[in-house]
Amino acid sequence: MPTQNVNLPAHQATFIRESVKTGRYQNASEVVRAGLRLLEQHHREDELKLENLRRLAREGFSALDRGEYIALTTDKLDDFFADIDSTVRAKARG
Repeated sequence: MPTQNVNLPAHQATFIRESVKTGRYQNASEVVRAGLRLLEQHHREDELKLENLRRLAREGFSALDRGEYIALTTDKLDDFFADIDSTVRAKARG
């Protein structure tokens, strides 16, 4: 594999040296590859989240177009958000 030269801020260069020094990685290349794997994973997760958000938006707008919604008046918003909060908390508890 060809050599790649990169310029790093001092704190990142120090992090790489310390990571090798601890023995967790054998050399700087391993540290950089591990970081790049995490960045790739982060990008994949972002793409999946965006795809999911777009799908949910399409479903929501389609439901609105079909008239499948509940109109809330301002006096009902507190109850609506309290219901969502309790549902989310119940799911979080398992």
